Formats: sequence, C-alpha cells, structure tokens
Amino acid sequence: MSSSNNTPQVAESAWHFVREVMGGDATLTQVAGDASFRRYFRVDSSRGRSILMDAPPEKEDSAPFLDIARFLRSHGIPAPEVLADRLEQGYLLLEDFGDLTYLKALESGASAEVLYRAAVETLATLQATPEDGACIAHRRPFDRAMLRRELALFTDWYVEGICKRPITLEDRSAFDGVFDRLLDGILVQPWTLVHRDYHSRNLMWRDGQVGVLDFQDAVMGPITYDLASLLRDCYVAWDAPFRERVMGWWFADPRIQARYGVDWSTFRRDLEWMGIQRNLKAIGIFGRLSLRDGKHGYLNDIPRTLGYVRETLPAHPELTELAGLIDRYAARA
Repeated sequence: MSSSNNTPQVAESAWHFVREVMGGDATLTQVAGDASFRRYFRVDSSRGRSILMDAPPEKEDSAPFLDIARFLRSHGIPAPEVLADRLEQGYLLLEDFGDLTYLKALESGASAEVLYRAAVETLATLQATPEDGACIAHRRPFDRAMLRRELALFTDWYVEGICKRPITLEDRSAFDGVFDRLLDGILVQPWTLVHRDYHSRNLMWRDGQVGVLDFQDAVMGPITYDLASLLRDCYVAWDAPFRERVMGWWFADPRIQARYGVDWSTFRRDLEWMGIQRNLKAIGIFGRLSLRDGKHGYLNDIPRTLGYVRETLPAHPELTELAGLIDRYAARA
C-alpha cells in the first residue's frame, strides 16, 4: 500500500471508530487501494500505526476477510492481525504491513530469487492448512460453474466490450466447447485452499518476511491456481528459466508432494492450463473495470496477460481452436 497526498474523506462514524481504538490524536492518510470498492487509510497515533479498511457494507462483505484472516494466522500464514472491527459499518482496523509490495521491492532491485523462495514457502504452508469447514473458504468450491463464469468475463467484457467484436453464434459455440475442454483438464487436479490473487501486488516484503493481503475471496480449488497467479502475474513478466526454477521449488516441497503425486510433465500441463484460465479471467476483469467502473489503467496490463496465453497455447494441440478464436477476436491486444 503506497501513501498518497489525498485528503482523506471518511464518515464521522469511521473517525469515531478509529479514535475509540487508537486514541483521540489519531490521523488518517489515504493509501492506494485495490480494484474493489474498499478504501484504505493509514492510521498514526501515539498508540501506534494501523490500517483502516473502509468497505461499504452495501457493496462489500467484510465478514469473509475477518474469518479467513483469523484462520490463516492460526496456521502460521502471515496475514495482518485484525485489531478491531465494526462489521455492520464496514470498518476493520488492521495491522500495518507497510508499503513495500513485491512489485515495488522488485522495482527497487530486491532479489527475485529471495522473494520468490519466500513466496513459494508461504504458499506451500497455506496449501497444507487443514480443511475443517470452520473457515468460510472451505465452504466455497471453485467448481466448474465458477470457473466457467470467470471465462465468460473474457468473451463478454473483453472481446465484445473492449474489442467491440460481437461473437457469432457459431464461434460462441466454439468458445463454449474449448472452454469445457480446458476445464475438463483443470478439474482433475486435487483441491486445496486457494488464495485466488497470490501475486506481486498482494504480497508484501517486510524485513525479509512475506505478508499476505487480499485473501477474502479464498476458496477450495485446483492446487496449481495460486502458483499460476504467481508465475503468470498480470503485473510483472518472468522469463521461462526463472519460472522453471520457481516451479521446481514448489513441486519439490514435501507438503506439495504429499497432496499432488504427479510427474513433472503432468504438473507442467496442469499449471499451464490453469494459467490460461486465470489469465483469460483477469483480462475480462480488466475490461469490466474499465467499462463499468471507469478504472482504465488496468487495460495497460492486458498485453502482458494475453501474452502468457499466446505463449502457452501452441504447446497444447487440444486447445488449438482457442488460439484461433483469440487471434480472430482479440487481435487488438
């Protein structure tokens, strides 16, 4: 989260909540948010520093964040501590993880090797957490219907929305067929806890330790999803040799081997197919953010994100039809 110079505009109820917890001398500075309706403010006071998350309850349900944060912390995952909450008003007061995202750390010259070894270790720990049904994430399946709805974001919001290319009935059927084929291949993977946005903007670097943010949408789903998020990151591109090394670290972890007993070739295929699904979903979301929410900056990340898909598809003849459809409808990228 990076500080801005904006004068914070918050409701009186938010000020009351903050000062009740942090003291009457508390001050707020707005910090950069995410793609949701949530806003974040850094709180400074004589009692310390924290982050106020302001999530309008009519637009954002903060209960999953609170529930999942507590679950992750109880199992050694470095999520921020929730210091206080006022859920009915949409306020959470969180431990401050600072400003240094992985993306900023990389831009400032930090070692990618060090950062990503730590990220893989944390991911393996997250995936080894028990499924006991007590956490809301364990009751949310990342199933075929959900994965398919995500793929529809690409055709509806990007192809027809951003590219302004109406899809013919014949090609709509072709998209449906190849998407079903893609999901058939993905859904044979074992399931684990999935963060869903495990990438360079949601991982913090804190004095040599990882901090994990933006986990409120966690679900139970395919085991390679978060690794695909990390290595086919929409915001930073990695070359193939580096991706191979990181893949090797994750694949060799005993906790992963215990849940995912496949050979390297199968793992590579699983990861690449998962990456295709995730990247197409992300492109659709970027289109929706632009057209619906007026957040146009995410369009700049589409060429990188679609580039991963174009790079991957030639290695998978079963998905040749998808490559042709993308060439036909998304050439503008």
